[in-house]
Amino acid sequence: MPTITVPLLLNGEKREIPAGTSIQGLLDMLRLPADRVAVECNRAIVRKEHWAETRIEAGWVLEIVTFVGGG
Repeated sequence: MPTITVPLLLNGEKREIPAGTSIQGLLDMLRLPADRVAVECNRAIVRKEHWAETRIEAGWVLEIVTFVGGG
């Protein structure tokens, strides 16, 4: 049985992810460290405590920004 996917725009790039994926699940799939990113969904910041419960829906626009340290 084929996997059902949903289309989204991630950092300006069209992507398809499995239906029902949460923001936390997407970060895990992308291997991004949760303590070093910020997530914006449809122009609104999503607080870290809501990542696991926020299921990505078709057509969403996500921006994931990685913090870089240095001096």
